[in-house]
Amino acid sequence: MPSKTISVLISFFLLFSFFQIKAQKITGSVKDMANKPIAGANVILQLSSDSSIVKINITDKSGQYSFTPQKTGKYFILFTNTGFTNIHSPTFELYNEDISMKVISMKKNTTILDELVIVAQKPMIEIKADKTIFNVEGSISAVGSDAMELLRKSPGVVVDRDDNIIMSGKNGVNIYIDGRPSPISGTALSAYLRSLPSSAIEAIEIITNPSSKYDAAGNAGIINIKLKKNNTFGTNGSVNTGYAIGVYPKYNAGISLNNRNKLVNVYGNYNINRSINENKLYVARTQSDTSFDQHSTTTGRSTNHLYKAGIDYYFDNFNTIGLIVNGNIEDKTNSVFSTTPIIYAPTKTTVRWLDADNSNIIDNNSLNLNMNFKHAGKTGNDLDMNADYGHYQLRSNQLQPNYYFNANHTVETDRRIYRMLAPSDINIFSYRTDYEQDYKKGKLGIGVKLSFVSSLNDFKQYNELNTGRIYDSSVSNKFEYKENINALYINYNRQFKNVFFQLGLRVENSNITGQSAGLRKINNNWSNYDTSFTLHYNNLFPSIAITLNKNPDNQWGIAYSCRIDRPAYQDLNPFEIKIDEYSSYKGNTSLRPQYTNSIGLSNSLKNKLNTRINYSHVKDVFTRVIDTVDNVKSFLIRKNVSTQHILSINISYNIQANWYSLFTNLNAFTTKYKADFGDGRKIDLSVNSATINIQQSAKLGKGWTIEMSGYYNSPSVWSGTFKSKELYGIDAGIQKQLFNKKGNIRIAYSDIFHTQWWRGVSDFAGQVLTAEYRWEAQQFKVNFSYRFGNSKIKAANQRKTVLDEEGKRVQSSGGLGN
Repeated sequence: MPSKTISVLISFFLLFSFFQIKAQKITGSVKDMANKPIAGANVILQLSSDSSIVKINITDKSGQYSFTPQKTGKYFILFTNTGFTNIHSPTFELYNEDISMKVISMKKNTTILDELVIVAQKPMIEIKADKTIFNVEGSISAVGSDAMELLRKSPGVVVDRDDNIIMSGKNGVNIYIDGRPSPISGTALSAYLRSLPSSAIEAIEIITNPSSKYDAAGNAGIINIKLKKNNTFGTNGSVNTGYAIGVYPKYNAGISLNNRNKLVNVYGNYNINRSINENKLYVARTQSDTSFDQHSTTTGRSTNHLYKAGIDYYFDNFNTIGLIVNGNIEDKTNSVFSTTPIIYAPTKTTVRWLDADNSNIIDNNSLNLNMNFKHAGKTGNDLDMNADYGHYQLRSNQLQPNYYFNANHTVETDRRIYRMLAPSDINIFSYRTDYEQDYKKGKLGIGVKLSFVSSLNDFKQYNELNTGRIYDSSVSNKFEYKENINALYINYNRQFKNVFFQLGLRVENSNITGQSAGLRKINNNWSNYDTSFTLHYNNLFPSIAITLNKNPDNQWGIAYSCRIDRPAYQDLNPFEIKIDEYSSYKGNTSLRPQYTNSIGLSNSLKNKLNTRINYSHVKDVFTRVIDTVDNVKSFLIRKNVSTQHILSINISYNIQANWYSLFTNLNAFTTKYKADFGDGRKIDLSVNSATINIQQSAKLGKGWTIEMSGYYNSPSVWSGTFKSKELYGIDAGIQKQLFNKKGNIRIAYSDIFHTQWWRGVSDFAGQVLTAEYRWEAQQFKVNFSYRFGNSKIKAANQRKTVLDEEGKRVQSSGGLGN
C-alpha cells in the first residue's frame, strides 16, 4: 500500500480520537419489598431538564446496575419491571465524582402498566459471548446498499470477486434469514442477497460456533440476516426511498405496514430496487506457448421486487400461530463485452483476436410459505413448530457470439455463435420441531428436522448459423437432483455458581441422488447416456461450550463444534457449460462433503475488549480451481483439496458514549492449502492474513450525526490456487433527523479513494494467471425514511409471554431462535 494512502487511512481512523473524556460512574441496586434482589429490571437514565433518555440498562442477578454518563448535569433514573409498579429516583446532580444511589425498593403490581415510549439507538456493533451483531439500522454508510455489500463491510467477513462469503479465513458460511437457513446457495443465493436492500435489514449476526440446535452445514459458522419487524400496538408503518450513483444510477423504495392488537398482528412490506451496475475483469493467462489477455466489461440492468406478508394470531398469552408469505421477483439483463488478443508467447506476437459480445436475460422468481406455532409455557416448557415450502424458478437465456479477427484486429476470419437456455426449477420442503424445558436446574432442548429438495435443470445449447439455429446435443443435458436430510439433536445447558455449561449432539442422515441425461458421440454414433450417482451417509456433530463468568467484567469461554458442508447440486452436474471459446465450467460427481473440527478460546473484558482465538481443521475441503485441457483451454471445476488448516485470532474493542461510538476489529489468521492431483498438478499454499474494520460515529447536536468507517484485507488465498492482493476502502456519511424524529435523511459516500478492487495471481496445472476485478464500489448515496402511525411499545407485562419468553429461549439455547 502506498505510504500516502496509509497516511490518509490513519488520519481518518484517528480523526475523533480526542473525543474520549473521563466518565463518572453511577451505581446502585434494586430490591423487592422482601429485600430480595430483582434481576432483569429496566433502569433508564434520563435528563431532568427534558426527560430525554441518556442510557438504558438492566440489573444483573444481584440486582446491581451502573452507568457511566459522559456529561455532568442533573439526572433522574426510572425503574420498570414486569409485575411491579414503576418508580423513579429523586433528581440528582453529577459533578466530577462517582455517585452511589440509595437502594430502590419496588412494589408488586397486578395492574396493567401504562404504555411506555422508549427511544434508544442500538450500538452499531454488539459483541456477545457467541456472536457479533452488526446493527444495520445504526449505520449511516449502509444506506443504498444491498445485503451482499453489507456482508462485505461486516467485521470478520470477506466477500471475494465471485461473491463467495469467507468468515475468519474459512469459506462454507451458512446463511440464515430470520433464524432459518437459506434453502438456496451459489449464484442463486448471491442474486437473492444482491436483491435484498439494506432498508429491509435490521441486523446481521455473525455466529462462529453454533450449538447443536442449528443445521451442521457451514464450516465457518452462521451469518443470520434479521429482517425488520414491528411489535407495536395499533396501526403504523414506514416508507423509504433512496438514490445512488456510481458509474450508473440506482434507485430503491419501500413501504412497511403493521396492525396489531391483543389477538392479531398483521404485517407486510414491499421493496423495489432498480439498478444498473458495471463490473470490469482483466485476466492475463499463459498456457503452453499461448497467452490470452482478456479485458471484459459487464453491464447489469436489474429490477427486483421483494415482498413479505404475515399474520400472527395469539390464542392466549402462551400460544401463537402464524403464517408468512414472502418472495422475490427479479428481471435482469447482463451484457458482457470482452476482447482478447491471442499471443504466441515465445515471441510475444499477436496472432489473432477474439471478441465476444454476450447477453443474458435472467428471470429469477421465488415464493416461500411458512406456517408456525409457538407455545411458551408457564413452567419453562417451550414448543416451536415450523413448516416451510419454497419454490424457485430460475430462467436464463444467453446469447454468446465469438468473433475471430486477424492479427491487426481489422478483418473477421471466423465466428462461432451459441444460444444457451438454462431453465431451473427448485422445490424445497422442510419441517422442524424444537422443544425446550427446565431440567435439573438447567435447560434441556430436543428437536427434529426433515428437509426435501428437488431440482431440475434442463440445459440446451444451440449453434447459431447462417442457415438457422441448430440444436447441439453433444453439450446439452438434463440434470435432476434430489436431496433428503433428516436430523435429530439434543442440547443441554446449565448455569453453575461461576460456570455456564452447554453440551449438544446432532445426528444427521443424508440421502442424495443425481441424474444427468443427454446424448454422447461414441465411434461417430450418437447414443443416449444416463450418468447418475447416489450418496448416503450418516454423521454425528457434537458441540460444547463453557463460560467462566464469576466476574462479569472478565469472562472466559471455550467452545468446540464439528460441522459439514455439502456440495451445491449444480457443482455435482457432470456436464460442461461454456463461458467462452477458451473457458468453461464443469461439475464434478465425485465431489465429497467437507468436514470441519473447530475449537476456540474467548475472553470478554468489561464488554469492551473481546478476544477470540480459534483453530480449525478442514478435511476434504472443496474449492474452485482452474484446470486445463487441450493445452490452450481451461475450465473451472470444484475439487476436494486434501486438507486446510486455519489458526485465527479476533480482537475487537468498542467505546459507547452518549454522543460518540467507536468499534475496532482485527481478525488475523494463517491458512494452509495442500493437495496433489497427480501429473504434477499440486497445491501447496500458505499465507498469513489480516482483516481490520474500524467504524465510528459522533452526534453533533440538533439531530445531526456523522459516521466514518474503513476496512483493510491483507493478501490472502482465494479459490485454492490464487494469491490475492490487499483490498481496502473508506466510507463516510452524515444524517439528519426530521419531523420530530420521525423522518431521517442520510447521505453517504462509499469507497472514497476508489481503492476497492480485487487482484490475484495463480500458478497451477501448467498455466499462470493474473486477474483483476473492479466493481462500482465508489458511490454517492442518498436515502430518506419516514415513520408514521402509533409508535408506542406494548406494555411490558403484556409482552412477557410472547416476546420475553422467546428471548429467554433464544439465550438459553445459545443461539438465534426462530
